[in-house]
Amino acid sequence: MNIYQSLEKQKSLGKRSFAVLIDPDKVNELILDELIDLSTAAKVDYFLVGGSLVISNQLDYVVQHIKKNCTIPVILFPGSSTHISKYADALLYLSLISGRNPELLIGQHVVSAPFIKQSGLEVIPTGYMLIDGGAPTTVSYISNANPIPADKNEIAMCTAMAGEMLGMKLIYMDAGSGAKRAITESMIEKVSQNISVPLIIGGGITDPEKAYINCKAGADLIVIGNAIEKDKNLINEMAAAIHAVPVNS
Repeated sequence: MNIYQSLEKQKSLGKRSFAVLIDPDKVNELILDELIDLSTAAKVDYFLVGGSLVISNQLDYVVQHIKKNCTIPVILFPGSSTHISKYADALLYLSLISGRNPELLIGQHVVSAPFIKQSGLEVIPTGYMLIDGGAPTTVSYISNANPIPADKNEIAMCTAMAGEMLGMKLIYMDAGSGAKRAITESMIEKVSQNISVPLIIGGGITDPEKAYINCKAGADLIVIGNAIEKDKNLINEMAAAIHAVPVNS
């Protein structure tokens, strides 16, 4: 079973998943080992590896180190066409459908396509949507794209629907790293009720209660990075909360 099939299966069963986001620029071997041990014990479902910049030369090393020391699947979360490692299990092939920057809709994909084809990575077309999290974020600056306003549920819904109809296999709504506020439950619910593909939610989730509520609202996969960078022990609490969401909710 590939990564996308596992996400689809979890969604069909009504089960929620949890991914720990690792920025290669912010870890060393000691931190990585601690994250791997905590994530394995907490039964984390996936590692996402990437970031908006990735200025170090550690991407391959980080992916290989994770693969060597645990069985948790590694999914690339690239900030640009250069953030690719053939050692990962899958790649979120992100198209910024909430913005109007042609480079991030299709331009960088054209440049990276030959290399990705040769890499053998499982490629998952992903409609990426930036949502206003109350503060400027690295991803909004780098992408030169205005996020969807936090209270415009209908815009988010229509954008996600368009992404699915264009063939995106995942919808990823992100308030961005360091967001002051997470995406609202009402927006998550509105989007979730109108698409059939798995819905990923990230950005601004700082406590297990918020992760649980977001899952209840319709998130299929919760991604947490910044909060865990500040307190790695949150991994167990976040995993327990996400995995405790009733399957019929």
